[in-house]
Amino acid sequence: MSEGAGSASAALRIGSIELASPVVLAPMAGVTNVAFRTLCRELELARTGTVSGLYVCEMVTARALVERHPVTMHMTTFGPDESPRSIQLYTVDPENTYAAAKMIVDENLADHIDMNFGCPVPKVTRKGGGSAIPYKRNLFRRIVAAAVRATEGTSVPVTVKFRIGIDDEHHTHLDAGRIAAAEGAQAVALHARTASQRYSGTADWDEIARLKEHVTEVPVLGNGDIFEPVDAVEMMRHTGCDGVVIGRGCLGRPWLFAELAAELNGFTAPAAPNLGEVSQIIVRHGELLAAHHGEGKGMREIRKHVAWYLRGFPAGSDLRNRLALVNTLDELRELVGTLPADAEFPADGHGPRGRQGSPAKVALPDGWLDDPDEDIVPDGAEIMHSGG
Repeated sequence: MSEGAGSASAALRIGSIELASPVVLAPMAGVTNVAFRTLCRELELARTGTVSGLYVCEMVTARALVERHPVTMHMTTFGPDESPRSIQLYTVDPENTYAAAKMIVDENLADHIDMNFGCPVPKVTRKGGGSAIPYKRNLFRRIVAAAVRATEGTSVPVTVKFRIGIDDEHHTHLDAGRIAAAEGAQAVALHARTASQRYSGTADWDEIARLKEHVTEVPVLGNGDIFEPVDAVEMMRHTGCDGVVIGRGCLGRPWLFAELAAELNGFTAPAAPNLGEVSQIIVRHGELLAAHHGEGKGMREIRKHVAWYLRGFPAGSDLRNRLALVNTLDELRELVGTLPADAEFPADGHGPRGRQGSPAKVALPDGWLDDPDEDIVPDGAEIMHSGG
């Protein structure tokens, strides 16, 4: 692998976990299951000769984990050679947080626990969960402290992810970063948007820089608008952050982690695949999904991924429509086998995929903004099922 324009030998340490590259896969509901993570890891290994980043599973609910809900337990599946194993918890209650983190440690379910305080979905924030919680400083503190206490004396680090705040009038990230570090979190990650932005507009990297200046005890990771290797290099240069978290940029591009790892470690990023290679990746993804979910559900899951994979490629509406209804692995193999294998990766195949939406006022419980020091657990905010 030849020298490129990236930085020299980037690495990231999160507690006991040493990563050769400062790259983290962001948990995404219905996406970052064991099939997708395995595919990303396989592609990074094939293209760079190593697996160097951190691949986090779908977000699971602390309460559902403790109650061993079958869907949640299935979501925590890891590959036999997956290391480090990383779980992200959605939680609103210190008691359930402690129980879930203790269960993860005692039953060796994972090597790392991340906690999500960034979800902007109205059904979550309306109950006081997700990105609404950091506004309640003392409740946020108790939740983080509960997870750290449950993992005390172990090699399992706790990290915390949050947004800039609820909206432009209610920023919470500086307090959240300070509190998380003070309570023993081993790293913090900022999605540089407010909850009211959801996934729209532009991420404000200046706020990552502010957080980095404010929180000096632990690594600060940046998230938002990284779609190419050069974006990661520029974010780290612009903000001084210690690592990057990749979400929508890898949808339909699971090889992005190989490109990022190479660029950030000073090597030339591998070339983007042509359509023949992408077709092989689609089939492999389908096989992994079928192994995890069963063929029927696996094929229903692959449909959305196919649309992301084929963005910008010459596929034709008829073939795209047939792939959107694919039901079996054999059918998937047959359909992608008709794609023009020598088509080069399209110039417009880069950029965001998946949800973007529009900015909107954040739905909150009545009176939520009245007292930021209130530490009462919001009623009904701990959704039973995971992945919301």
